[in-house]
Amino acid sequence: MTTPDHESPEPQPPVPAVKDRIYRSPAGMAGGVLLLALMGWLGIDALVVGEGRVPWLALASLLLGVPLVVAFTLRPAVFANPERLRVRNPFRVVVLPWGQVVSLRSGFSNEAVTADGDKYQLWAVPVSLRARKRASRKEARVRAEAAAGRGTRGGRGTVLPEVPEGPLRAETDKVMDELRHLHADHEKTAGAAPAGPDGVTVRWAWEILGPALAGAVLLVILIAVG
Repeated sequence: MTTPDHESPEPQPPVPAVKDRIYRSPAGMAGGVLLLALMGWLGIDALVVGEGRVPWLALASLLLGVPLVVAFTLRPAVFANPERLRVRNPFRVVVLPWGQVVSLRSGFSNEAVTADGDKYQLWAVPVSLRARKRASRKEARVRAEAAAGRGTRGGRGTVLPEVPEGPLRAETDKVMDELRHLHADHEKTAGAAPAGPDGVTVRWAWEILGPALAGAVLLVILIAVG
C-alpha cells in the first residue's frame, strides 16, 4: 500500500511593498535644468576653445557648480509611506520612522520634529507665502461670485462656481496635510511611542560633497598660483 504524496503548498505571492509617495518641487527642478543647460553650454565652450588657464578654470567651476545646482534643485525630495518618512535634502538623507516623529510644523519652512527635539527641514516642500495668498484670494472670489449668483453661461444657463467645503490650500500645504495624515494613521495603529531600535538615520551625500569639494580646492589652487 502506497502512501499518497503530500502536495507541496502553493507558493504564496509576495506581499507587495507599499510604494512611496514622492514629493518634489516642480519649480526648483525646472530652474535646475535651465541652470545646468546654461552652465554646460558656457563650460564646454570654455573647455573647447579656451586658452591658457581658461579650460582649467572652467573645469574647476563645473566641478564646483554642477553638484551644487543639482543638490539644491534636482536632488531634494520627500518619500513617505505608512512606515517612515525619508527626506532627501541637498547634502543629507534622513530616514525618520513615524514613531520617532512628534510633529510636522509649517512656519517659514516645513520641517519634521523628532522625539529628541531635532528638526529636519523638508527642502522639497518649501513654504510659499505667495501661493497661500493666491489660494486665499481665489477662495474669496469664488465665494463672492457664488453668493452674488454670478457664474459662467453655458448651454443649460448660468453655471455657478463650486464653493469649496473648506479653505483652499496651497500645494505645499496640501502635501503637509497628506504627511500629517500618514503620521496620524501610524499613531492610531502603532501608538505614539518611539519605534524601538529603529531610530533616525542620517547619511551625508558624499556623491555631491566630493565633486564640489574637489572643484573648490582646484579653483582655489588655480587662483592662488595665477
